[in-house]
Amino acid sequence: MGLYISWKLSEAGHEVSLFDRKKEDTLGKKCCSALVSERIKQFISIEDNCIENEISSCVINFPKGKVKLNFNPKHLALNREMLISTLLDLNKIAGTRIVLGQEIKKVPPGFDRVIGCDGAFSVIRRSLGLSDPKIKNGIQAYSLVKNNSHITETFTDFDIFGFCWKIPKGNSTEYGALGSQSEVKKKIDKIMGIKDVEKDSFSAAAVPCPHFPLFDAGLIFPKEKNITLCGDAMGLTKPWSGGGIIWGLHAADILIKTFPDFRRYKKETVGFFKFKILKGQISNYLVQTIGKRFTNLLPKEMEYDNDFPSFSIAFKRKR
Repeated sequence: MGLYISWKLSEAGHEVSLFDRKKEDTLGKKCCSALVSERIKQFISIEDNCIENEISSCVINFPKGKVKLNFNPKHLALNREMLISTLLDLNKIAGTRIVLGQEIKKVPPGFDRVIGCDGAFSVIRRSLGLSDPKIKNGIQAYSLVKNNSHITETFTDFDIFGFCWKIPKGNSTEYGALGSQSEVKKKIDKIMGIKDVEKDSFSAAAVPCPHFPLFDAGLIFPKEKNITLCGDAMGLTKPWSGGGIIWGLHAADILIKTFPDFRRYKKETVGFFKFKILKGQISNYLVQTIGKRFTNLLPKEMEYDNDFPSFSIAFKRKR
């Protein structure tokens, strides 16, 4: 989110400096599937060589049956490092001052405002004494066997808020798991037992989740007028998948539109996401519960918007 926000604010004529504790050769090397809907093209121009595969549907494997979701819009498996490189170039063209290998915890001398986009364990958030968001644990690994299927698979055979996945990425196949720490640990051995998985390809990351949304949509915002948060740093991800790219870009656009009024940014962000988060939490719980115990009550196949799903379509049988 930081690269996107700094690019857009620089384009709008603001004097922006981007600080990142990582060096340029490690930017983008994060445990992330980079599986995102085509809506990303509404925010960033995606070159064809950045797309590793196109995903048209997802098969959810419950213990007693399967459900197929036909994505609308379809999803793209992106090369994350190439995407980061593109955003870096856009920032340089727009005039953003890029400072790598350095992190900040507060508003530096000579600056007016700080936007923290520094991840699930945000240094800026913690320096303000704010609590961390609820955390799930994610792992991923790769097989270098080519897989050009357009169908991804998920497996929901463990805790109610976790799942495993298999994503065809053209020149490779990604395997992973998301859930509580104890349950994810149990999946590591199973994934390592998969034929052709590269044993040194494992990586892990913390995935933030919104708390139960009451007055603040379950998100974390500083009280300070000159500091705010966006993306993982404020705990914004989809309750059912842990994905945060499209939702984070929507929040970023709200921030850019309302800049420099961080209070208005909070108000509009809460207004946009509050019921989407609550609806996602409720529907995820119901679908997981029903799917694991009474799979036959769910439709065998349906069209599905994975960014902003309709609550009603989750229970609409295919005719």
